[in-house]
Amino acid sequence: MNDVLISAKSLSKKFGKQQVLHQIHFEINPGRIVGLIGPNGSGKTTTLKAVLGLTPFDGELSVLGFDPRKQRDALMNEVCFISDVAILPRWMRVCDAIDFVEGVHPKFNREKAERYLATTKLDSTMKVKAMSKGMVVQLHLALIMAVDTKLLILDEPTLGLDIMHRKKFYQHLLEDYFDENKTIIITTHQVEEIEHMLSDVIFIRDGKIVLQASMDEIENRFAELSVDMAMLDAAQALQPIDQRVVLGKSIMLFDGVSRIQLQHLGEMRTPAITDLFVTMMKGVY
Repeated sequence: MNDVLISAKSLSKKFGKQQVLHQIHFEINPGRIVGLIGPNGSGKTTTLKAVLGLTPFDGELSVLGFDPRKQRDALMNEVCFISDVAILPRWMRVCDAIDFVEGVHPKFNREKAERYLATTKLDSTMKVKAMSKGMVVQLHLALIMAVDTKLLILDEPTLGLDIMHRKKFYQHLLEDYFDENKTIIITTHQVEEIEHMLSDVIFIRDGKIVLQASMDEIENRFAELSVDMAMLDAAQALQPIDQRVVLGKSIMLFDGVSRIQLQHLGEMRTPAITDLFVTMMKGVY
C-alpha cells in the first residue's frame, strides 16, 4: 500500500515565458506537519495552487490519490484550505461564516464549531468588524477544527496578527486539531514560530526544491559549531557551508560532517531552521 499523501514528480509551471516551478519532486506522508518555506516569489503559492487544483501545471501530481487537474471536486472533500486569517469580510457575522462553510464543505461539523465557539466570547450575531484580532483567530480556529479532513493547508495563516495571537493560533492547532490521521502544510514568513511544531521542512528557492528533510534528518545531517579561536583553522578545514561572527565568536554551519570530527572544536548544536533557511537562500547549494 502506498502511504504517500502527496507525490509530485517533475512538477513544472510557466506563466507566459517565465518558468515558476522547475520540475520539482517532493513527497509528503500522512500524519506530518510540513513547513513549505521560501522567500516571496520562490514558488510556494504556485505549488499550493497546484496541490489544490487551482492552476494548471505540467508533470505528475497525486494528492490523496487524486489528480488535482481532473478530480478537484472529490479532492476538496478531503482538504481544508485557510489563507490569511485577517481577510474575512468585515460585514460577516459569526453565523454567516458557519453557514458559508457548512454550505461548501461536506466534512464540516456545525455542532463541533458551535461547541468550540461556546468557550469564547463570540456570539452568533457578532460581526467581524466588531471583533478583536484575537476573536477573528478564534472564529477561524472554530471553522478549521470543525472540518474533518485528512489535509489542512495554511498559507500565511497568521499574517497581520501580533505574536501573542500567532502563538495561540498554533497552540490550539496542535492541541485541539492535529492527530496522526491528519497532515498539515504551512507556509509562513515567521519560520521561528512554527519550528517547534514541524516534523518536516521543504525549502523552495527560485522554483526549485533546495531541501526536503524531516527534523530528525536535519539533526543528523547538519551541525552548528561555535568555534574556539584556537580551533579556527581546523574547523575551516572541514569546509563549513556558512560562517558568521556573533559577539566575537565564529559560528560555522556544517553539512554531512561527522559530529565526532566536530565535537572537540567548540560548542555544537543542531542549527535553527531559520539559520539553515538563510544559508540555503544564499545559493550555497
